[in-house]
Amino acid sequence: MLFGRKPTMVSPQDALPGRPDRPFRIAPDHVVLGTPLEAPVAPGHEEIFFGMGCFWGSERIFWEIPGVDVTAVGYQGGYTPNPTYDETCTGLTGHTEAVRVVYDPAKVSLETLLKAFWENHDPTTPNRQGGDVGTQYRSAIYTTTDEQLAEAEESRARYQQALKEAGFGEISTEIRPAAEAGPFYYAEDYHQGYLAKNPRGYCNHGFCQVGYDAAAHGQEPAAKVELPDA
Repeated sequence: MLFGRKPTMVSPQDALPGRPDRPFRIAPDHVVLGTPLEAPVAPGHEEIFFGMGCFWGSERIFWEIPGVDVTAVGYQGGYTPNPTYDETCTGLTGHTEAVRVVYDPAKVSLETLLKAFWENHDPTTPNRQGGDVGTQYRSAIYTTTDEQLAEAEESRARYQQALKEAGFGEISTEIRPAAEAGPFYYAEDYHQGYLAKNPRGYCNHGFCQVGYDAAAHGQEPAAKVELPDA
């Protein structure tokens, strides 16, 4: 992955102008799940967006969870409409690399998705994951219902306590409604399902610090594990 080049958030007036339409095409279906990438959320299903560093590894974490119907990678939380990857890498779009997750709450709980989110990246390093540095790598949760927002914020508070007890710092994760964060712009086709297409491709995700079950149930926190540099 290219390294982000701007460690602080760009202002709206200094962001790249972007364009009214997406400048590239993507495949219609998910390379692993076989579900339509851009289909509306089906009745009875829910949608949420996670930013946790490089979206290649982030997406794989979620497509492997039973009950998740579709995942897609893209850019969210910034200012530039329909950005490209190269533009996002400059830090001048304001977007983070995000994963769209559509799931069936009857088959998988939001708690399960939040566990995968918290455990597989370091939420205490603002605008950085390991050797990936820049605002595009910031930690974020963008919710689509009031219930999701409340549960995400409550999980952050519990996980922060577990991190504190294990000697870690403050969570920097941005949590807000997706309607406030702005549109999710799909990334280029070669990014979609990247680690299925490139099984040996770059990924720095994995169990990072403290087990989420420890936060949820008051268990003994796990030992600290550092994310590798790129």
